[in-house]
Amino acid sequence: MRNALKYMFFASMSLAVVAVSHAAEPLKFKMMAPIYVDGKGAGIKQPEGVSCRGNALVVADTGNGRLLRYTIAGDNWTPSGEIVLPQLPFPIRVDVNSKGEIFALDGKSRRIVRVGASGDFLGYVVPAGDVQGAVVPRSFRIDRNDNLYLLDVYSARVLVMDPSGKIQREIPFPKDHGFFSDLSVDEGGNILLLDSVGKRVFRIAKNSREIAPLSESLKEDVYFPAAIATGRQGTIFLVDQNGSGIVILGPDGSFRGRRLSMGWKDGFLRYPAQMCVTENGTAFIADRGNNRVDGFVVTE
Repeated sequence: MRNALKYMFFASMSLAVVAVSHAAEPLKFKMMAPIYVDGKGAGIKQPEGVSCRGNALVVADTGNGRLLRYTIAGDNWTPSGEIVLPQLPFPIRVDVNSKGEIFALDGKSRRIVRVGASGDFLGYVVPAGDVQGAVVPRSFRIDRNDNLYLLDVYSARVLVMDPSGKIQREIPFPKDHGFFSDLSVDEGGNILLLDSVGKRVFRIAKNSREIAPLSESLKEDVYFPAAIATGRQGTIFLVDQNGSGIVILGPDGSFRGRRLSMGWKDGFLRYPAQMCVTENGTAFIADRGNNRVDGFVVTE
């Protein structure tokens, strides 16, 4: 891998040196204060999920079996409560709809739990209608219209559901994929799928039922991408779990650079999981290996 030595070098340097080394890349990551604790001062443990919508941030505090909520104002964050439910002992993915309801994927039961804005259990997400085969979600997303996109790895498909749970589309995986580990929905309503084994991104155009490759293989630039997020103007972010960094792609799937690197100091990552990006360009990363959530203001 052509960048292996480069990544090892970056991991041993300070954050300031990393910033200078990446100065030529179009996007800059300005570090915010990381989130280590809840409102009572108890530490976060191995978080795997984050969702940010408006000024609200929800964290899947996986190791502690709970959800944490924070209010974001500029570069500052304030704890706004925790949610602990017996139906959600091991949250690994999380998203929020326009009503403030939280949807979380439990890694043990492999079921998506719906939680009210007040923190009460509202039930499990069950596709409505005639659905063939078992449904085992690996990941999911909710768009601005509260449609839910479910990555069903058992039956090898993407299910698109309206807010009532009714199936709108069922898109089978293509034959030439490795393992789809995550999906995202961009501002135009296009679905992006991340193939972690093939190290490439696939795309489902809005209202389409076909999956087509978007990027070339990224094997020279990424170790094991495990999560995908989209930002403003269609920018695509890949969370490189094993490489502990963020790979940036253009809307057309072209490689635009790489940010961050492995380490335990503030501004570095260790085996990161999910990432989310707000409307104003603030990014939050579930930094699992460092037991925290990292925040960055992303600018050009």
